Amino acid sequence: MELHAMLIDADIGNDHGFLRDLAQGLEGAGVDGVLTNDHVIGGHPDRQRPGEKVHTYEVASHEPLVFLAFLAGVTRTLRLGTAIVIAPQRQTVLLAKQAAELDVLSGGRLRLGVGIGRNWMEYEALGETFTNRGVRMEEQIAVLRALWTEELVTFDGRWHELDRMGLNPMPIQRPIPIWMGSFVGSLVEKVLDRTGRLADGWMPQYLRGAEFAAAVARLREYSVAAGRDAEAVAVECGVRIRAGDDPQRWIDDALAWRDNGVSGVRASTTGGGFAAPGDHLDAFTRWAATVRPALS
Repeated sequence: MELHAMLIDADIGNDHGFLRDLAQGLEGAGVDGVLTNDHVIGGHPDRQRPGEKVHTYEVASHEPLVFLAFLAGVTRTLRLGTAIVIAPQRQTVLLAKQAAELDVLSGGRLRLGVGIGRNWMEYEALGETFTNRGVRMEEQIAVLRALWTEELVTFDGRWHELDRMGLNPMPIQRPIPIWMGSFVGSLVEKVLDRTGRLADGWMPQYLRGAEFAAAVARLREYSVAAGRDAEAVAVECGVRIRAGDDPQRWIDDALAWRDNGVSGVRASTTGGGFAAPGDHLDAFTRWAATVRPALS
């Protein structure tokens, strides 16, 4: 079972020297991969609607594909993933090109997590439609996979028109794995259905117990209904790491998920009481050093 670290930009900062040390430290500690999130731009907090809480300009966010390209250049084996990139607010062909290039330059280490996001202001600033983002992403996925696997692509869709177009260079992974997530506290059935039909993997946030088991069962049903194998979608669970945690909890969680067929665990230190970027690195390192031997 793989161990991944979720890197949140507000936690790890902007110092390129530390970011290099962070990636190399995680790789050396036996972490299999890192994941990062996506926000291109943020609005003023006053623009939020009543009851809304979305990304604003006050919160730092690295551009994920550029950030992962940097990490690829300073590591050798660390897997690189987005969790997630907001695909419908990006040009599909350009996203395909950027992902293919990152896969080539990393030696085939990319996992592209995609999602639709929640921030209408970000879509507005990027000139993309917010209200149809889910169905547009489904067509995007078809275009992405075609461009990653076919020398020349002809595609006649609702939002995409390609006439004998091709990427060069092509990615090493053909196609690059596409994963989807579910936002914390909001398991949307439409998203679970889409994941079962289209994704290579699912990244739910902090689901546990009966709720988790029931969600996985429905995910499998959606895969079968789409003509796929019941186990077509890999599952990676999330865990929060906090200062003062009992390390036995980390072990117990990992073993329970492994025994239920989960392919990986994704750790987050956000909100865990860690003050400095180095504290987050230390927490990830302790987590990996505790959990990895227990999984052997």
